[in-house]
Amino acid sequence: MSLSPIAFHPRKAALPSSPSLSDDIRTVDADAVEALFELPFLDLLYRAQTVHRERHAANEVQLSSLLSIKTGGCPEDCGYCSQSSSHKDAGVPAGKLMAPQDVLQAAQAAKAQGATRFCMGAAWRNPKERDMPALTTMVGQVRALGLETCMTLGMLEEQQARALKEAGLDFYNHNLDTSPDFYGQVISTRGYQDRLDTIRKVQEAGLHVCSGGIIGMGETRRQRAGLIAQLAALDPQPESVPINHLVPIKGTPLEDAPPLDEFEFVRTVAVARIAVPGAVIRLSAGRESMSDATQALCFAAGANSIFLGSKLLTTPNAPVSADLELLARLGMRPAPAKA
Repeated sequence: MSLSPIAFHPRKAALPSSPSLSDDIRTVDADAVEALFELPFLDLLYRAQTVHRERHAANEVQLSSLLSIKTGGCPEDCGYCSQSSSHKDAGVPAGKLMAPQDVLQAAQAAKAQGATRFCMGAAWRNPKERDMPALTTMVGQVRALGLETCMTLGMLEEQQARALKEAGLDFYNHNLDTSPDFYGQVISTRGYQDRLDTIRKVQEAGLHVCSGGIIGMGETRRQRAGLIAQLAALDPQPESVPINHLVPIKGTPLEDAPPLDEFEFVRTVAVARIAVPGAVIRLSAGRESMSDATQALCFAAGANSIFLGSKLLTTPNAPVSADLELLARLGMRPAPAKA
């Protein structure tokens, strides 16, 4: 049975009364999630941090690295993405799939910097069967280094998800991006149901799910709540939830998106922590332009993973040295490897 977007009901759903409760709120609707956004900022952070400490080590941050294994030339028209073939003014040419040996070298370098998870992303609508042998080889080689593995390759067929699982893939990333009712303003070439169907196939293959969204694309607070409600409604809930702050890229439809208030972004992280309590909340794209104080607030709100490296696919990222220095200043430590 296919997953389908959850309904948005007009009634106001009840929220757990105690901030010490890590109740799973996936059975409530977007009204309840929006009510979390409306809490006083410090009350929301207190509640999120309480939930965080019930499920996760308080001062640990999981370090990941993300590599673009196939860049540009994507047939999708995602309004935020410079890799779309529809956005030629963004200046990202189409490239070929990297060789497994080159990916392995990048993974070795990432491990040397302290990463415990290595993520591989390809600008595809979906992988072709001819690419599967190279992809499974990459997974096996990276996994042999003792790193957790993650891939994002677009939509998958059932047999492709099973092949990646058999190769040793741990996580598959497939973001919902935004709420069902805002999605069509950002993307027209792939439907929301397509994304939910891919997540179902990934789960049925036994892979862990990494799924989140992009904040600051012009959506309303209600629509941010709708995204988080949708993530919380997945069964099982995703084990990893990346929260991306839009990086406006010249030559894309969202290059002039209005800036998002930093406290609203922190609120989104906090609400995600409460709504999906068991997940690793990944502070992802957009950190390069965040102050240290904003990042610290995100950690207080429950974020417990970051990406190392100077680039996230095609967008800039904070320097590794700056990240490690910030964690040290905050008295936080890298999480140990689980692989």
